[in-house]
Amino acid sequence: MMATETHTPVLAARGGSFLIEERRVEEVFTPEDLSEEQRMIGDTAAEFMEKEMVPRIPEILALKYETTRSLLRKAGELGLLGVEIPEEYGGLGLDKVSGCLVSEKSARDGSFAVAFMGHTGIGTLPIVYFGTEAQKKKYLPRFAAGEWISSYSLSEASSASDAMNAKARAVLSPDGKSWILNGEKMWLSNAGFADVYITFAKVDGEHFTAFIIEKGSPGVSLGAEEKKTGIKGSSTRPLILADAVIPRENLLGEIGKGHKIAFNTLNLGRFKLGAGCTGGAKGALRAAVGYGRSRTAFGHPITDFGLVKQKLGEMAILIYVAEAMVYRTAGMIDRNLAGVTQAAEALPRIEEYDVECSMIKVWCSEMLDYVVDETVQVFGGAGYVEDYPAERYWRDARVNRIFEGTNEINRLLVPGRLVRRALKTQGGLPIFDKAMALMGEVGLPAAAPAAEDGFLGPESRMLAGAKKAALMCLGLAARRFGTELTEQQELLGHFADIAMETYALESALLRTRKKAGVSGEAAGALQAAAVRCFAQDALDRIDVSARRLLSAVADGDPLRTYVSALRQFTKRDLANTVALRRQVAEAAIEQGGYPLG
Repeated sequence: MMATETHTPVLAARGGSFLIEERRVEEVFTPEDLSEEQRMIGDTAAEFMEKEMVPRIPEILALKYETTRSLLRKAGELGLLGVEIPEEYGGLGLDKVSGCLVSEKSARDGSFAVAFMGHTGIGTLPIVYFGTEAQKKKYLPRFAAGEWISSYSLSEASSASDAMNAKARAVLSPDGKSWILNGEKMWLSNAGFADVYITFAKVDGEHFTAFIIEKGSPGVSLGAEEKKTGIKGSSTRPLILADAVIPRENLLGEIGKGHKIAFNTLNLGRFKLGAGCTGGAKGALRAAVGYGRSRTAFGHPITDFGLVKQKLGEMAILIYVAEAMVYRTAGMIDRNLAGVTQAAEALPRIEEYDVECSMIKVWCSEMLDYVVDETVQVFGGAGYVEDYPAERYWRDARVNRIFEGTNEINRLLVPGRLVRRALKTQGGLPIFDKAMALMGEVGLPAAAPAAEDGFLGPESRMLAGAKKAALMCLGLAARRFGTELTEQQELLGHFADIAMETYALESALLRTRKKAGVSGEAAGALQAAAVRCFAQDALDRIDVSARRLLSAVADGDPLRTYVSALRQFTKRDLANTVALRRQVAEAAIEQGGYPLG
């Protein structure tokens, strides 16, 4: 199946519907569905990173701005900076799957990935989707070519994750020709070598608004480079606005509508960050396998030992699941964008998947943290010194749980947006209807186990049970706390974890069943081993999170009833996950890296 088939008469799945609807394999885009054009752009990106960027990592880490700029210019010449910029403004105008693929390949080094993705994503897309025609013609061709580099400044020192509480102010000049901005923005990636800063301030102290600020404008300056724990080769500096004079036409979007730009931009960035984390994890696994095969203990390569295989197998399995989640979501977005020609129409169609984008951001960033941490462990003492790459992978990965909205904020967004959609009077998701219908099963005797129904049949039933557990937990929490549910952050976090594991399991399961349907079950045997292993572990995690949530909404006999229902939903025959994980690990060792793609 070619990637262009995402634009077929098959309707795009609604965002958040994975909890209440069943998906067919033909509805889901997977990495195996990449078109020839998509594979070519991915190969181009990978070759550029390996041949052009990797040899210059020492210069990048030394914060030589011109090195990074020159590499970005070369990337622009190859079309890599303009993948999502429309053709009429100098870009390639490709789909979100292609954008994800390039983001994944850019993660060959964490510092350069920040520069690359900061420019092509949050630095460029605000103008793609919200810019005037004049702004698009002025900036986008230069961005696509790498002639100008962009950055994005939302955060302030005093506002933490509450971006709308910005202190930066903007007023119109007395002659009406300029905006005068005052304030300080923090954490600008690319700041040291950027030509453009996408910035937010409150007009007249009230209306949150976006602006395009050019380097060298009167009253615009930068603070010193931040001394960061990781991504040391990326430039991170504060933007200082002291009676900064910005042309009136550089207002971006509408006055008072800056939140739409900020949040939509972050939403797009979240699933791309998931792609980047997936690419980074593949690199770390490759390094761990390579070092493990060469390191000898007790007369054997350490990759011969079971506990090392356990680590390598788990890394590979989690990467496989992450890939499935990321490309499934990108495919849904592409399908929902089919036929759209106007940015104003595109935005709500992208926002439709805000739940999935938040889940991907959290799940993939935490997956990467596991992978790089275990990579350090495989390297042993060498993993803790700068002469080897594991130490840098470990430090670079940590910021991903903070980027694009912290993982805590994104965990709260998952149930918050699901509830909001459930309460919509028109076109809403019938989540609570499904949850209440499910409550009729609670307390009933457990049904007899269904017969196995084909390839990965037991895992399909495990997925159905996971969805029931999620619906029960959300329904009970909403019934117990009502409008005060938003204040129960711990419960919302537990539900988000249940929802993420459910989406992850479904994505990997559908991906593997689709592969088997196309190439035969034998061709998907290794992937099936990964899914069987992951399904067992995912249900264990769902069970733990659900028990914690249920204990906070009930006690006594009601709690015992709910826990009994949970046992029904998570009941399954155990699989030998030791053998399954070892099977995946041995394939990774033989192949020298990620074996499941």
